[in-house]
Amino acid sequence: MNIGIIAHLKHPIKKPFMGGLEAFTYEITRRLIDKGHQVTLYASEQSDPGLNVHVILSDIDYDRETFSRFRSHELSEDFISTHHAYLELMQDIDGKGHDVLFNNSLNYVPVTMATLIGTPMVTVLHTPPIFEMKRAMSHERKSGKIRYVSVSNSNAVAWQPYLNSCEVVTNGVDMDAWKYIGQPSGRYVIWFGRIHPDKGTHLAIQAARIAGFRIKIAGSIADHHYFQTYVEPLLEGDVDLLGNCQHEELNDLIGNALCSVITPCWEEPFGLVVAESLACGTPVAGIAKGALPYIINSKTGCLTSSCNPAELADCITGAIKLNREDCRQHAEKTLNIKRMADAYERILMDTIEQPGNVPAL
Repeated sequence: MNIGIIAHLKHPIKKPFMGGLEAFTYEITRRLIDKGHQVTLYASEQSDPGLNVHVILSDIDYDRETFSRFRSHELSEDFISTHHAYLELMQDIDGKGHDVLFNNSLNYVPVTMATLIGTPMVTVLHTPPIFEMKRAMSHERKSGKIRYVSVSNSNAVAWQPYLNSCEVVTNGVDMDAWKYIGQPSGRYVIWFGRIHPDKGTHLAIQAARIAGFRIKIAGSIADHHYFQTYVEPLLEGDVDLLGNCQHEELNDLIGNALCSVITPCWEEPFGLVVAESLACGTPVAGIAKGALPYIINSKTGCLTSSCNPAELADCITGAIKLNREDCRQHAEKTLNIKRMADAYERILMDTIEQPGNVPAL
C-alpha cells in the first residue's frame, strides 16, 4: 500500500514523546514502514526523519521550554498556521499517489475536505468530541466517505451522535521495548505523564502521602499555571520530581514501583500510561474515568469513581497487593502494539478495496 499519514501539528513526532498521540503516530508509522508499505508522514519540521516525513509546518516557532508553538501564545496565530498547513496539503493530496490516507490530525480540515478528494480516508478519533470536529463530521456523515476508528469503546460511544459507524482498535505498546520486572526493588509509587490539569498530578501526590508512600513524578510540565498552583505547593521530602525521562530510565522507574497512580480528571479516551505500566508488571491505582475502567480488570488494578485522595489512597493499598504476572499477561493479550498495527493494516487494506464508511467484517 501507498499510505499517507496525516499527523497532528501541536508537537513534532519524535522521541521523547510529548504525549500519547505522538507515541501512537511514531509507532504506527514505523511499523507500517517495517511491514513493507510505502508510507509518507505529513508532520511538522522537527519530526523524526526516519519516518519519511514530508514537512507541512515549520517548527521555527516551536518552543521546547513551554512545549508550545508560539511564544506569544496567540491562539489565532497557532490556529491559522495549522489551518493553512492542512488546507494546502489537502488541496494537493490526490496528486501524491496514495492508495489511502490515515488521518490522525484531530483537525477539522482533513475531515471537511475528504468529501472533495478521491483518495479514501481512515480517521482515528484520539479524543472525546471537540467542537470543530463535531461540526465537520456532522456534515461529512451525509457522504459517508470517511471510515472512523476509535481508540476505546468509551470514546466510540461519545462520538456516536456525529458519525454513521465507528470501529474500535485499542491502543497498544511494544512489549519487547518494555521490560517486565517481577520483583520491584523500590518502596515507592509512581505517577508519569504530562503535568497538566487533565492528568490530576496533585491528586496522586495527596493520595500517596495519605497511603504512606513516597511518590516519584516523571514527566514534563505542560501547564505551568497548574503546576505552580496545585503541584508545587505539595512538593515535600516524600515527592521526587524527575522531569521528562528517557525510555530506559522510565522503564526502570515504572517497573520498580509498587504501583502506578493514574488520575485522569477528564473522559480520557485511552491513556498509554496504563498499557506501559501493565507491560512493566506494575499494577494500577486510579480514577475510573474515560477508558481506564475498560482497559484494566480486578487482577490488574484498583479504581475509585471519586476524586477524593483518601479513596485513591485505599486503591494504592489494594493495587500493591496484586499479582504482577497478571498485569504483564493482560498487557500482552490486550494491549500489544503488534495486534494494534495488524488491525490498522487490515482496516487500511479493506478501505482501499471497499471505499467508504463500511466496517470490515
